[in-house]
Amino acid sequence: MEESSEVVLYIYDLTQGMAAMMSQMLLGRHIEGIWHTAVVVYGREYFFGSQGITSCPPGTTVLGQPLRRETIGQTFIPRSVFTDYVRGLAESTFRGTRYNLLQHNCNTFSEDLCQFLCGVGIPKYILDLPQDILSTPLGQSLAPLIASLGSGGDPTASFQHEADFVGGAGNQREPSPGYEQLNSQIEQARRESQELNDRRNKIRDKIDKKNKKKEKKSKKDRNSTDSDQNSAGMSEGEAEAMNGVNGVNGSIPPEMLPSEKVLKEEEAERLAEEERKKNREQPIIFKEVDPKLELECLVNLVDGKLSEEEQVAVDELHQYLLLGEGAWALGDGFLVFVGRMFRDGSLSTEVRVHLLRALANAALKDDIILLLHQDRREHVLMNFAQDIDRHPPEEQQAMALFMCNLFENDNASEWLLYISEWSYNNQTTSNIRATTKVAVHCLLAACPRLKDIGTALVHNLACKEVKTVVFDDVAVEISMALLQFFNLEPTEEHLFRTMKALAKFVQVSPDVPQFIQMIGPHPKTLRGKSERINELIDQISKKVR
Repeated sequence: MEESSEVVLYIYDLTQGMAAMMSQMLLGRHIEGIWHTAVVVYGREYFFGSQGITSCPPGTTVLGQPLRRETIGQTFIPRSVFTDYVRGLAESTFRGTRYNLLQHNCNTFSEDLCQFLCGVGIPKYILDLPQDILSTPLGQSLAPLIASLGSGGDPTASFQHEADFVGGAGNQREPSPGYEQLNSQIEQARRESQELNDRRNKIRDKIDKKNKKKEKKSKKDRNSTDSDQNSAGMSEGEAEAMNGVNGVNGSIPPEMLPSEKVLKEEEAERLAEEERKKNREQPIIFKEVDPKLELECLVNLVDGKLSEEEQVAVDELHQYLLLGEGAWALGDGFLVFVGRMFRDGSLSTEVRVHLLRALANAALKDDIILLLHQDRREHVLMNFAQDIDRHPPEEQQAMALFMCNLFENDNASEWLLYISEWSYNNQTTSNIRATTKVAVHCLLAACPRLKDIGTALVHNLACKEVKTVVFDDVAVEISMALLQFFNLEPTEEHLFRTMKALAKFVQVSPDVPQFIQMIGPHPKTLRGKSERINELIDQISKKVR
């Protein structure tokens, strides 16, 4: 099973109980509190205000301990993926300049984060608070004033200096009427934060020196040997993350620097991921998709048929695939656009084919996992996969190609195997169920192209680490399909892929050897195709007598 981390919502009452005592008299209705929330995960407390997204050790802001803690659930999202996701939010949806006291505040951020981590939102009474206040006569009379305050009304501004800024710069504001005291607190916070920034600058200098040494050593190693010594240098993805959008001369802006301990943890995670990727069984993927061609065809087919928001989604996909932007470029509305393309029967099959093939190219990128985790709420992609047998053959091929290419990166391929369930068309399904269905359907299809992708999918599934793959029922289901496939006179390449998968499954599940004996054919009847296949048959025969 994947490692998990508990997700806890910290709930603070900014009035320290005054709202509960005074709200009935002032507003004509009882308001229990004026809520500020933060999300605690991976040992850090994350929240949003007019300075952007920040984090700190849990419960260490001047608000003290929260009024209550509410467990949201467990998340299986790797910390490195979560970090990339939050940095993307800090540079887009949750920049400090986008803070709005009523419509886009700390509670909006907590809702987004909890949905991303667990697929579960925060309590409705917290999200409904602004509307509850504005629905009162006093709230309606104060609405113009509240709106005019904008980000100046951020109640967290006075304590954000105690935390690390995740990313994105805050904005300088004109003093808001009636908030002189708050502004004084902000200025005091800025003065106090200078010492922290000085310490961060020192850490940044150490990192710069360390990276220069790594680059020098990496260059020397590449010149001295043809073997792969690149682990000593920084990966392209890490360099982008470290430089940041606002970086200068390759250095990290002070406001983006986390603590030295966090940096070391992220470095260790990166090195471990590189080591796993180097030592893993190499997946079978398809890199022949031309993203420029697929996008051009898609744009031509939907010209004049998209809303303004959907056109933005197409532009975002263009930025991601062709302009080198990160997955954070795909906004909140991107999957809404994908869902409409999937469901709209008035659109031609070619629209879905070109969209899915473009996504198949995106699947080769390291940060595609950020898009996948955004789909934990609506399951747009996996619901389409679950209906694989209802789609035209061209759409089936494009969907299977997308799923196969997700095995290029460990995080994305593990997403395919998540076991969290949801209801779809009156049935319970999950990522691993939908993935298995697509693999089996393609493996046994009459279409040669589908069969080719199906054998690759089965191969990739079986070659994943045992702890993430297979529950006995999944191993048995795929193995039964493999036995049927052996009767279809497969090519040597297809037989090698599927026999390799079966050799993995007989090691995983004690039920698979029994089914081979009961159903057949015994793999030894397929000897003679090639030496590499014979070796796999010998491995299987040790388990199947």
